[in-house]
Amino acid sequence: MKRIFVAINLSEDIKNKLQEYQREWADLPVRFTKKNSLHLTLLFIGYVDDERMLDACQKIHEIAKKHKPFEINFNKICLAPPARNASRSDAGGPNRPPRLIWLEGERNEQLADLKRDIEKTIGAQNGDECAFTEIERELKIFLPHITLARIRQMEWRKLTPKPEIDKSVSINVSVNSIEVMESDLKRSGAEYAILESAVLSQ
Repeated sequence: MKRIFVAINLSEDIKNKLQEYQREWADLPVRFTKKNSLHLTLLFIGYVDDERMLDACQKIHEIAKKHKPFEINFNKICLAPPARNASRSDAGGPNRPPRLIWLEGERNEQLADLKRDIEKTIGAQNGDECAFTEIERELKIFLPHITLARIRQMEWRKLTPKPEIDKSVSINVSVNSIEVMESDLKRSGAEYAILESAVLSQ
C-alpha cells in the first residue's frame, strides 16, 4: 500500500527562495519542511493498492489535457490554520494555538477548476483514508498554501510573548504540470517521491 496525493511541485528557484524565508525563523521551535518536500497539495487520497495507484497515475494525464498552464500568486507567510470565527462554538474555539507556518496564496479560479476536476475524476473511493487534507476540512474552502514548517507544540506554548508571523511577500508560481506523489512517513518527517507527472495542455 502506498500513501498518495496529487500535487503541484515547485521550481528550484522558488524552493530556494522559500528556504531563505525559513531561515528567518530558524530560532523558533518548529520542524521545517525540507527543500525537496515543498509542494502544493491538491488532493490527498490516502493509502491505496497498486491498482488504485496506477489508475490515479493514468487519470492525471486525462485531466492535464483539459487545463492550460497558469500562475498562482502567493502573497503572505503566516501562522496557520487561520483562526475560526469567534462566534462559532466548535471544539477548540477560535484561540487555539497555530500548528503551521505556511505560504498563503490568492484564490485562483483556474486552480479551483483544476482541483474540482481532480476531485471529480480521481476523487475519494470507499476505503480511502480521506479526500481532503486536515486543513482543508477545517477551512471548508480551498486556500492555496504551502507548508513551510510544523510547530513543536509543547515548546511553542512556553514562548512568551508568542511570535507574530505575518510577512507580505510576492511569489508567482507557474503551474505547468500536476503530479501523483507518494508520502513515506518516517520518524524524521514525511519524505515525498513523484510517481507520475502530467504536463498541462499548451
